Amino acid sequence: MKYLSEFRDVKLVKKLLARLHEVTTRPWSIMEVCGGQTHGLVRHGILDLLPEKITMIHGPGCPVCVTPAHLIDQAIELTLEHDVILCSFGDMLRVPGSEMSLLSARAKGADIRILYSPLEAVRIAQENPDKQVVFFAVGFETTAPANALSVVQAKKAGVKNYTLLCAHVLVPPAIETIMQDEETRVDGFLAAGHVCTVMGTDEYEPVVARYKVPIVVTGFEPVDLLEGILMTVEQLENGVFRLENQYKRVVARQGNAPAVELLRDVFDIRDRQWRGVGTIPKSGLFLRGKYADFDASVRFGLSDEHPPETTECLSGDVMKGKIKPPECPHFGKGCTPEHPLGAPMVSGEGACAAYYNYAFEQ
Repeated sequence: MKYLSEFRDVKLVKKLLARLHEVTTRPWSIMEVCGGQTHGLVRHGILDLLPEKITMIHGPGCPVCVTPAHLIDQAIELTLEHDVILCSFGDMLRVPGSEMSLLSARAKGADIRILYSPLEAVRIAQENPDKQVVFFAVGFETTAPANALSVVQAKKAGVKNYTLLCAHVLVPPAIETIMQDEETRVDGFLAAGHVCTVMGTDEYEPVVARYKVPIVVTGFEPVDLLEGILMTVEQLENGVFRLENQYKRVVARQGNAPAVELLRDVFDIRDRQWRGVGTIPKSGLFLRGKYADFDASVRFGLSDEHPPETTECLSGDVMKGKIKPPECPHFGKGCTPEHPLGAPMVSGEGACAAYYNYAFEQ
């Protein structure tokens, strides 16, 4: 398959690995921000092939993982107390809230439907005018345009029974928070290519300049990841810090202008709580006032109480790069995909799930 198979080319992978071993002379810690990149590194065995001096740190770039428990509680409240049809991407169903998951709520009779697009939820609302339909809008900048479009389409079509429960978060503020942590060990970043496909790369320039840290926009295949790591290491070894784009076949500097314009029209930016990380300033997308009629938290007067996070799950330390998943005492024992203590063991982009599925002897 063009644009896929060539980025899994064994000869090119070996060439990049040889170059990495040649140029790496000092210990470096590089964070891949996106959970999709983490899965690529673990699934393809790349972590075991890197020079010993290179440590990959797994970042908080799993939107399901950082969705706080109180938003899952709100989604459950909508289904059990307000009798809505709740639509969601599938990987949200088994993420624990403060008391139960959406899957548990569905077992209690809640009408929860797994969809692949928020536009399907708009259609469901049109087909069920006597029911309120809510789409659980989770994700980084990558999925936000489709969710914004669903609101615009619903407004144009006069759909009065459709709302979003919005849980969108932004990547650049998370990188800044990591760099502001006095305990951070990160020397460079691999930025998520799909996010930059939407937003472009300009947002990262101030971060590079402020913290003097290399950021390389990278794809998800073995060649992408190794080339991104190599570009980062070459910067570090030469004592420079730049924003570079390894993913040029997909990412343009200006991003997707219509998508960015849509996001600015529908959402504004405010502080957002990240599960396991805390509140990150100006890191969340919220519906603007002119679209308040489509905000589920406003329409249903949802409680914004934040229950304390469990201390049993160490997902926060995993997502901050302070520990690897197997270093958690519950990993593979009290915490498995069937019985997760936290979201990183459930999500298709969670670091714990990556290690459990691909690098853990069960």
